[in-house]
Amino acid sequence: MASITLKNIVKKYDDGYPAVNDVSIEIEDGEFVILVGPSGCGKSTLLRMIVGLEDITEGELLIDGERVNEQAPRERNLAMVFQNYALYPHLTVYENIAFPMRLAKGKFSQQQVDEKVRRAAAMLELEEHLERKPGNLSGGQRQRVAMGRAIVRDANAFLFDEPLSNLDAKLRGQMRAEISQLQTKLGTTSVYVTHDQTEAMTLGDRVAVLKKGELQQIASPRELYEQPVNLFVAGFIGSPSMNFLPGTVEGRTLRTPLGDIELSEDTARAGQGRDIVLAGIRPEFFEDAATLAEPQLSKGSVISAELSHTEWLGNEQYAYVSYENDPRVAEALQNLAEEMDADELRTQLVVTLDATSRVRGGEVADLWIDTRRIHLFDPATGENLTRDAEAGAELTQRAREERKQDQERASRS
Repeated sequence: MASITLKNIVKKYDDGYPAVNDVSIEIEDGEFVILVGPSGCGKSTLLRMIVGLEDITEGELLIDGERVNEQAPRERNLAMVFQNYALYPHLTVYENIAFPMRLAKGKFSQQQVDEKVRRAAAMLELEEHLERKPGNLSGGQRQRVAMGRAIVRDANAFLFDEPLSNLDAKLRGQMRAEISQLQTKLGTTSVYVTHDQTEAMTLGDRVAVLKKGELQQIASPRELYEQPVNLFVAGFIGSPSMNFLPGTVEGRTLRTPLGDIELSEDTARAGQGRDIVLAGIRPEFFEDAATLAEPQLSKGSVISAELSHTEWLGNEQYAYVSYENDPRVAEALQNLAEEMDADELRTQLVVTLDATSRVRGGEVADLWIDTRRIHLFDPATGENLTRDAEAGAELTQRAREERKQDQERASRS
C-alpha cells in the first residue's frame, strides 16, 4: 500500500490546451478516492498520468513520498483495472489472474502462483470458473477476473478506469457493493474514475469533482452533498439535481417567482445587499404541507404552486412546478447546464414528496420547504454564499474515522 500525492499537476497537449490544470490531491495510504465529472473534464487523463501512461507537463507525482514523474509504468507497481477488462481470450481464468506473476520471471514459484490465484479467486467467488475462458463468462465475472489480476500483483494501489460502465444497471449495483467490500477488506489505496455520480457517492471515502481540467472540490460524499463549494458541485452532485430558484433577499424574505420564502437569519444575512441570488433547494427539502403536523410546519416556509405533473415511484413521488425564469440569471444557468453536459436547465422545480401524498398534476398544492437547508449562490461567480466550511470539514473528518474503523473490523474478520 502507498500514499499518492499530486502537486500542481498540469497536462498540456500539442495545441497548448490544459486537459488537466493545476490539480493538487493528497491520497492517504488505504484511502478510496473517486475522480468524477462530466465528459472531457480530465479525470481519465489524470488517472493515466498517475499510472504512467501519460506524461506530466508540470507538477510532481509522488508515491509514498518518492517522485515518480520519470518512472515507467511497470516501475510504479500500480494495478490498473480497465473499462474493457483487457483479458486474454485464449487464456483460462486461472492463467489470466496469474499473468502478472508469470511476467515477473523467477520471482514467484509455481506454488506461490497457485496460492495467490486461488486466494484471489476465493475472495471474488471465481473458484468454480478457473478453467473457463473469458468469452464464456458474464460481464460481472469478467470484471472480477480483471480485479483478481490486480489483487495478485500486491500492488501499491489499484486504479480503476470506469470499470462498470459496460454492465447493466442491476449488475453495476452488485459490482459496486463488491468493489467497496473488497477495497475495505484489502485496505489498498484506490483511485477510481467514473462519470456516474451514484458510483462516486456510494464508493468513495472522498470524491474529487473536476470541471474542465480543474479541481472544484474534494471531500467526503456527504460534505459535497450538504456543503458544496459552488453552483457546479451543487448541481452535479445529487439525483434529481438541486433546484436553482432566482430571488432577491429583503430582510429575512427571499422573493422568488413562486412566492416569498422566509429564510433563517444566517441564510438571509448571506444574501443581503445583492441584486439577485440563486437559491439552491434540493428536491427532498420539500414536503406536501397537508401531510405535516404543526410543529414541523413552523420549522420551514410554505408556498402555493401549481403542479404541472407528478410521477409516482412506489416509495416516493416527484412533482414538477414550472415558473418564469429571471433573465438576469439565464446566462449563468445555461453555462451551468453546458458544464454539466446537459442541454439546458429547465425553469421548473423538481419536488420529492411522500408516496402517500394525494397531490396531482394540474392542482395547486401547498409545499413546505425546509428553509434551514437552503443554500444561496452568487450567479455571477457560482460561489456558495452560505457554505459552512467548518461543518463540511467535520463531515469529511468523520468519514475518515469511519473508514479506519471499517478497515480495522475487516482485518479482524
